[in-house]
Amino acid sequence: MHFRFALAVLLALTGMVTAQTSPAQTWPDRPVRIIVTQSGGSTPDIIARLIADRLTTQLKQQFVIENRPGAANILGTQAGARSTPDGYTFLFATTAGLATNPHTFATLPYDPVKDFVPVAMIAKGPFFLLVNPSVPAKTLPELISLQKAAPRTFSVATDGPRYFGGLLIAWLDKLAGTQSVEVPYQSITQGIQDTIEGRVQVIALPITSAVPFIESKQLRPLAVSSIKPMPKFENIAPIAETLPGVDMIGWFAMMAPAGTPNAVVQSLNREIARILDMPDMKDRLVELGFFTEGAGTPATTGDYIAAEREAWGRVVKAIELPPLAQQ
Repeated sequence: MHFRFALAVLLALTGMVTAQTSPAQTWPDRPVRIIVTQSGGSTPDIIARLIADRLTTQLKQQFVIENRPGAANILGTQAGARSTPDGYTFLFATTAGLATNPHTFATLPYDPVKDFVPVAMIAKGPFFLLVNPSVPAKTLPELISLQKAAPRTFSVATDGPRYFGGLLIAWLDKLAGTQSVEVPYQSITQGIQDTIEGRVQVIALPITSAVPFIESKQLRPLAVSSIKPMPKFENIAPIAETLPGVDMIGWFAMMAPAGTPNAVVQSLNREIARILDMPDMKDRLVELGFFTEGAGTPATTGDYIAAEREAWGRVVKAIELPPLAQQ
């Protein structure tokens, strides 16, 4: 009896260990899908494909990008949340999908906390605040002085009040005590053109979008939204030097649908960490206006996203932006 009981316990424990370790031992044994919440050719898409190509090489299995753009990153994030948690679908998540949307929309078709498990941080990227060259301000303090001297005479091109550019401008107005006239554009490309032509005076852009117009001197950079200067752009002062504490950056993180085996999550985390530690990958991210501090761990990634969600919530509340009911 004792022998049979001990054998049964041993077999049960062996089964448990096998069930826990087998995903890591066999994964991936078929192509892996990474959902990107923006369109092909966008910066998130480019960075996701860089990661996917390296993963394909390292793991000898195809990592395929699936673009699901639309509705402020909601469509793609929802698709990630509803995916089978078998380790063969991941979400290339954005700040909007997991940190700002929960505050700017009254309801979402996914739960940013319960529907996902974090895998790894990928990259972070700030915005530049730029002006038309006809604006006499050469620094952010000078722009603030001009705005205070003539309230509501400076118009600012944004991607809309619930997107990064619009939130950043509204927050700067709140902190500086200025009154900008926000002009939302369905296509920020048109907003850039209108700023270059002087129909609006100010714009906030991700670095990769801003660089060509800085180099051609069509737009003048005044400040960057990260708390530290960006590599290769050390001459552009952080907004925080004028408005202390401002550190508003976009980021990308790899997420998995809730229920994905932990062994797979840990395995993918290690592979992404190897990729982000490669010098050529770091250089390529800087060229795209982003930087990496490494993959971190799934736990530190989750902590960072939770802190970001809380911080953006404070911003949305401070600027008194009412949540939008989805159509």
